[in-house]
Amino acid sequence: MRREEYSEIDEVITFIHKNIDDPLSLSKLASHVSYSPYHFSRMFKERTGLSPLYFVASLRLQKAKDLLLRTHLSVRDIGFEIGQQSLGTFTTRFTERVGMSPASFRHSVRGAEHDIRILKQLEQWPSNHLLASNQNTNITGTVETTVPFEGVVLIGLFPKPMPERMPLYGILIPSAGDFCLSDVKPGTYYLMATSVSWGMHAMDFLLPHKTLRTRSKTPIIVDCLSPVPHQKVTLYPPRLDDPPILISLPFLMNHFLNRTQQHSH
Repeated sequence: MRREEYSEIDEVITFIHKNIDDPLSLSKLASHVSYSPYHFSRMFKERTGLSPLYFVASLRLQKAKDLLLRTHLSVRDIGFEIGQQSLGTFTTRFTERVGMSPASFRHSVRGAEHDIRILKQLEQWPSNHLLASNQNTNITGTVETTVPFEGVVLIGLFPKPMPERMPLYGILIPSAGDFCLSDVKPGTYYLMATSVSWGMHAMDFLLPHKTLRTRSKTPIIVDCLSPVPHQKVTLYPPRLDDPPILISLPFLMNHFLNRTQQHSH
């Protein structure tokens, strides 16, 4: 499908951003572009890879991340701000999809600054070309960028076309270039990647609104019968129909650093 198709979806996503604090039912979104809910849902999912209401919920969690770092509102009040009546429900959903609790995320700025300094000083990166077992597969690929870039690239295989929760398989590479996700079990995955430039401040990648990114809306099928094609992906500036990056990038970087230290012993 060409990006020019379903341009009405751009109208709806702009409407969602402008009205994220209001109740947004499926019928309300569909009526904004004069479609039936069924037809609208099918179009929206074909364009974005996600259902309309999942997209809305993701933007609200992104707003919660912003409020945690940019305001002194309590965690409970931030939950209310994004429509969660229960503190427990908000905390659970946030933790599942971001990778840490709201309180931990709020206090993660200093640790994020430390991790990016450590990565910048890292002289030896562990090889990511490990052999797969007889039952599993290595997925190789190449990351390119549409704009000049110096920094690290985080690459993951996710169960949905949405950068949330810990990736099932992931790697961090010291620049654009070749990568290998090793020993991937049979299954259905979505490849997603984003970047952290050396010049970024912690807030820039704790709230990654502008980081270069890429994602596959069609799945990668891994089975024992056929090889997975070499993946060529291009990082680009965010587009209107990209969902927010919910997983905490410092959390992923810290996970990588811990793994690197284990490899070095």
